[in-house]
Amino acid sequence: MYSPDSSVFDLPLQSDNSTRTIQGTWDGHDPTLITNGHVHFQNQVPEARHSKPSFLVISGGSGGNSVCAAFENACYVLPVSDDGGSSSEIIRVLGGPSIGDIRSRLVRLIPLAPPGSPLDAVRTLLSYRLPLNVSESEARAEWRSIIEGQSPLWSGIPNDRKEVIRGFLVYFENEVLKRAHKHFSFLNGSIGNYFLAGAQGFFRSLPSAIFLFSTITNSQANILPVIVTNHITTIAAELENGAKLLGQCEISHPVTPAASSDSELLQQAKEDGYEPLHSRICRLYYINGYGHEVYPKPNPQFIKNLSTSEVLVYSCGSLWTSIIPCLALRGVASAIAGSRLLRVKVLLLNGKNDRETDGYNAVDYIRAIASVLNPQHPPNGLGNAPTYPISAFITHLVYLKGTKVEVDVEAITTLGVKCILVGKTSERVLDPGVPQYDAPLVRQAMEEILLGQ
Repeated sequence: MYSPDSSVFDLPLQSDNSTRTIQGTWDGHDPTLITNGHVHFQNQVPEARHSKPSFLVISGGSGGNSVCAAFENACYVLPVSDDGGSSSEIIRVLGGPSIGDIRSRLVRLIPLAPPGSPLDAVRTLLSYRLPLNVSESEARAEWRSIIEGQSPLWSGIPNDRKEVIRGFLVYFENEVLKRAHKHFSFLNGSIGNYFLAGAQGFFRSLPSAIFLFSTITNSQANILPVIVTNHITTIAAELENGAKLLGQCEISHPVTPAASSDSELLQQAKEDGYEPLHSRICRLYYINGYGHEVYPKPNPQFIKNLSTSEVLVYSCGSLWTSIIPCLALRGVASAIAGSRLLRVKVLLLNGKNDRETDGYNAVDYIRAIASVLNPQHPPNGLGNAPTYPISAFITHLVYLKGTKVEVDVEAITTLGVKCILVGKTSERVLDPGVPQYDAPLVRQAMEEILLGQ
């Protein structure tokens, strides 16, 4: 039974048939309605839940966060292979799977709440980062004020929720202290990451930690780590020239770009904001904490949801480090191709290329996904992997008006993939001249696709 003074659970969960109007924005998007705990845009008429198609969204990092509100009945599958940011320090000292992308999505899917409300206060705490441009002692002092319950960040959080969150932060602190010789750094540390890592360590289960996070934040988000593990698991890439890149950071955003004698590459890096790879990626695989290749099994709930969902979405974001890590696992290809309920399988084409996809056109994106799901050699070299047509994995390509990625509609159509063009409607553009997805655009595309079925 909830404590009388707690209003964290002040939004309807299951049986409230009323509709509440929240005067606010969904991370910069349109005002929404909350009905039975589900998000609706103001121009939508709430419908019965059973009439909503079920979505399985494969994504990772911040790339897919901006489009979450487009899906009302969705399961999100995220990789656990990011070895950068705040997660890297947790992995270095405590080990375990990366939880940064999962924490980012969990925070994004916390229901809207009025400013100053208990739920808003919980969101503020779990999305807070310790300062970066200070001394280690200053960062530790702020962290100490948080775990001791003295920080202003606790203001407005009911005592029952406070003590649950603080308990797992203290557990995290104790685990760090056991490894004091490793000199854990709190600079730029994410409180949400620390809470999730503490819960994962306590339960020895990342799904249990996700459940706890969702419960405390009143979220009904269905988030699945693509691999269920308590060990360090990251990714590596083999390039067409034979070179290998170990770890997601080295693949997508190395902290210190490697020196290059190629003046053209350096000039392109300056213009595009990244240093291009010297050769394209031809294979992505998993490695353990010792750098050895491993063959993890996908989360059984991921495979189960592929058989029970109606729409599969490969979300916008980094192709090789966010999407493909969720596909390069045994059994995923046959689950996607063999599902009787998956009516459509949609790829949201990025508005521009990045380091991983430099020089790609839309066909390259499609073929990259198909090549991972139709490997020439099955994992472990066991058995013969069946070969599926591209349309078994991707039925629709959604692309943005003004995209910087070349889209040859005729060539894509010959692959059995339909092309859907959507125009830019958002005024919130971080990179002028480069179109970006937002929830209304993605919702528009999904409605068009589903109406055509």
